[in-house]
Amino acid sequence: MNILLLGSGGREHALAWKISQSNKISKLFIAPGNAGTSEFGENIELNLSDFKAIKNLTIEKEIEMVIVGPEQPLVDGISDYFLNDKDLKAIPVIGPVKAGAILEGSKDFAKTFMSKYGIPTAGYKSFTKNNIDNGKAFLEELSAPYVLKADGLAAGKGVLILDDLEEAKSALEEMLNGQFGKASNTVVIEEFLSGIELSVFAVTDGKSYKILPEAKDYKRIGEGDTGLNTGGMGAVSPVPFADKEFMDKVEKRIVKPTIDGLVNEKINYKGFVFFGLINVGGDPWVIEYNVRMGDPEAEVVIPRIESDIVELFVHIKNETLEEANIEFSKNACATVMMVSGGYPGEYSKGKQIEIPEINDSIIFHAGTRRNDSGIVTAGGRVIAVSSMGENIFDALDKSYKNAGLINFEDKYYRNDIGFDLKYKG
Repeated sequence: MNILLLGSGGREHALAWKISQSNKISKLFIAPGNAGTSEFGENIELNLSDFKAIKNLTIEKEIEMVIVGPEQPLVDGISDYFLNDKDLKAIPVIGPVKAGAILEGSKDFAKTFMSKYGIPTAGYKSFTKNNIDNGKAFLEELSAPYVLKADGLAAGKGVLILDDLEEAKSALEEMLNGQFGKASNTVVIEEFLSGIELSVFAVTDGKSYKILPEAKDYKRIGEGDTGLNTGGMGAVSPVPFADKEFMDKVEKRIVKPTIDGLVNEKINYKGFVFFGLINVGGDPWVIEYNVRMGDPEAEVVIPRIESDIVELFVHIKNETLEEANIEFSKNACATVMMVSGGYPGEYSKGKQIEIPEINDSIIFHAGTRRNDSGIVTAGGRVIAVSSMGENIFDALDKSYKNAGLINFEDKYYRNDIGFDLKYKG
């Protein structure tokens, strides 16, 4: 089968790496891809907001399945576009329709959905410019720290956690006055939950679901979880505290009610569901939903999937996921993200990357491209170094060793991924 994979980051490289191992694949196309994805298929330069160009490519390359990596095309309705086009409607898209993608596209919608279906999440209220004074009054009812979230997609930058009440009130004004563009036309203010975060992933065919390995990522740029938020500086899987008892709670209280809720709402949801969770005293609470695989979580979850991922996607297409057999490695996986100096602020691109031969880690490209002189940086997050090991710390040792061997000007990576975890054998 010919498959089109949309996206250009580390998540898409991990998916391309795994898809290429399937005996069901004839040709893999990645749009637009990166320097790493070109090892597993044909990169095609394409604007993911140009659905007509995606249609033309799909027909030209005789694509039989489309897998959507990032959230923006899903929120913009790429799945609906295929379903409503007479030339494309028979081609399955792995990714929810717009009515499902709004789980990530609108935090207010997601909170309302969770409240309706009894899914544990922090208390909240939503505000616009029209009731900003009510928002400030609600902040006064809460205790610090104060959590403010832009309702829409804001490239991972739309969440503020502030300790000072007056600062929080000022931030609310700035957000509602366009700090994050249209994404913050509505702002969700919610209670702060204290605990340790993790990510749980499932796939669904719109009726049933399968839970994938969980992961924990590290968002802050600085060691000890300090500094600005990023797209993710590293991740580990499994998560030591996510034992059977905890994961049973996740399934019973969160995953199953979410899938049942989607069915009840008659939402055509075929693809990944990402549950951003927090462990509060042994109980899981939902911080947010995403409607695709995480990044860099994909770089530790996908290497632990031992079964054929294309076969899994076929089961999703056929709505036979309940029959699917998914096998996971008992070994751990850890990834360390190498980033451009200055990220997540201003940074330079076009820096030459030197990658020696590495056999005991998987090098997933994130922000890279090829030019006449080789591989160069093309983004803030540049390369994820993923390794398998008996436990997450064995895996991290390999990733750190090999990150030290990869060079580009002003490279940076955190040296403390997994610092807050104690391994349970």
